[in-house]
Amino acid sequence: MTKRHPGQLDLFREPIFPVRAPSAQIDLARFRAKLKRGMAQAIRECPHDRPAIAARMAQYLGLPSISKAVLDAYTAESKEGHDISLVRFKAFVRATGATWLWDMAVAEEGLILLEGDEARLAEIARLQQEQGAIAKELKSLRSIPVTIKRRARA
Repeated sequence: MTKRHPGQLDLFREPIFPVRAPSAQIDLARFRAKLKRGMAQAIRECPHDRPAIAARMAQYLGLPSISKAVLDAYTAESKEGHDISLVRFKAFVRATGATWLWDMAVAEEGLILLEGDEARLAEIARLQQEQGAIAKELKSLRSIPVTIKRRARA
């Protein structure tokens, strides 16, 4: 098997941790629609139905209840005035188990979500990069001969 050049892309492989750049502009309407679609998808993929998700959210928020209608408004693209707050979004993510929503929410800022032990991978890569820079500096220093002048002892 031939070894590929590191810069050669594989059309069939998606990176696990894609490199992202922040969007030049904030398109609130687009972000709102994307977030609402993502939340609707989270509900479809969740093993709990909407009333159960609303009840779980209320429990996390310490509220007596959250209606299914409120949950529906958070996910309806036509309801532009019903944006979910960050605190309620956190309860929604916890209630549905859709932690991937956090990554979707920060992607346009050029950020990526690392979950749990994945952060160690970033730290390993950072240290390897630092190690490489030190090795390069050492090589440069070693390439120049060192002249040692012997000093007479008194």
